[in-house]
Amino acid sequence: MRCFVLLCSDLALRSGTAVRISPSTYDPEARTVNFVTKKQTAQTLPVTAELQAIFASAARCPVDTPYVTFLSIRQGRQRVSYAQSFKHLLRRIGLDERIRPHDFRRTTAVAVMKQTHDLRDVQALLGHKRLTTTMHYLDHGITPVKLSTLELAKLRVVTERPQ
Repeated sequence: MRCFVLLCSDLALRSGTAVRISPSTYDPEARTVNFVTKKQTAQTLPVTAELQAIFASAARCPVDTPYVTFLSIRQGRQRVSYAQSFKHLLRRIGLDERIRPHDFRRTTAVAVMKQTHDLRDVQALLGHKRLTTTMHYLDHGITPVKLSTLELAKLRVVTERPQ
C-alpha cells in the first residue's frame, strides 16, 4: 500500500495509472517512469528516492507485474481492490475515510504550484493538454490578486532619463 500511496502522492499519478507501474515502465538508470496518460499521451516523470528504494526492494518483480501487486502479494495480502485497502488503511490510522487517492494528486499539484509558481510545471506533472484542466486542480489553492499588484502593472517604466 505504501508504494501505491507514494505513486499517487509523490508523482501525482491517477490511481489507475499507479497500479500499472511495473519494471517495464521504470528506467532505473534514468530514474524515471514512462507511462501513457488517460488521454493516451506518453509521459515520463522522475522517481523520488523513496520510490527508487521501494522499486529496488522489488528487484524480483516480474517485468510485466505491477509493483503494487507484487509488493502486496509478497507481504501476504489477499487480492482485494486498492480502494478497499486504502479505506482500511485510513480507518486504521484514524483519518477521514472520505480521502481518496486522487486527493494526493491534487495536493501535489498545489504544492508544486506553490514551490514553482509555474502553471506549466503543474500541467506537465499532471499530464494535462489544456491549462483549464490544470486550473481545475488548483482552484482551491489560488491566492486572490491584490489591487496593488494590478496598479503596479499599470505603471509605465521610464527607459530614458530626461536631460
